[in-house]
Amino acid sequence: MPHAGAHDVEGPPGPRAPGLARLAGLIADETRAACLLALLDGRAWTAGELARHAGVAPSTLSEHLGKLVAGGLLAEDRQGRHRYVRLADARAARLVEELAGQVAPDAAVRPRTLRQAGADSAMARGRTCYDHLAGRLGIAVTDAFTARGLLRRDTGFALTDAGLRWFDALGVGLDRRARRPLARACLDWTERRHHLAGVAGAALCRHALDARWCVRIGSERAVKVTETGERALSELLGIEEAALR
Repeated sequence: MPHAGAHDVEGPPGPRAPGLARLAGLIADETRAACLLALLDGRAWTAGELARHAGVAPSTLSEHLGKLVAGGLLAEDRQGRHRYVRLADARAARLVEELAGQVAPDAAVRPRTLRQAGADSAMARGRTCYDHLAGRLGIAVTDAFTARGLLRRDTGFALTDAGLRWFDALGVGLDRRARRPLARACLDWTERRHHLAGVAGAALCRHALDARWCVRIGSERAVKVTETGERALSELLGIEEAALR
């Protein structure tokens, strides 16, 4: 009897194949993809806000949101007559982040207006990626963590003992019992490099916003480093102020 080759099919697809196909189908729609990317800002949006963002009628968007909620990618909350939706959890956010990071740079649509070009530039300079910092700001912070021995990157991302002490000295507690890893690499879709995510990335982003090191600008995920943030990041991480502008 001829033996099976390395590429022979031994049987029907596994039980996960139909589920994977359904998940891919959920994302394989431009309107739903636009909603998922918008919700990477970590906030809850109303259905009306997402409809305007995606450029579709509210009734059309409602159908799309229903599919995303049923598929487990979004969660919804209702307050009065308003319907709010958000990414279901960090795993859903990670899925969207990593898929967005696989899009080739030359596949992006050129901005049609100066306003859009300005918004794109702001997003590339600094933004939130679900619950952590991304763009050139996120890369600058990650590089500074590495250079100062706070983060190891030889076998994936891992905080060093010095990194844990750095967060303690800042007064930022890290939940070491969380199911998420303390540090995780996330591929930055504008910089094509990895920035810091995970519990540590989320805690740093939250502190940066609470301490007004960064402020949100515009209606999307862009953030701007304030003068207070420039001084803090320079003193604490040695990041040159010019790299933050």
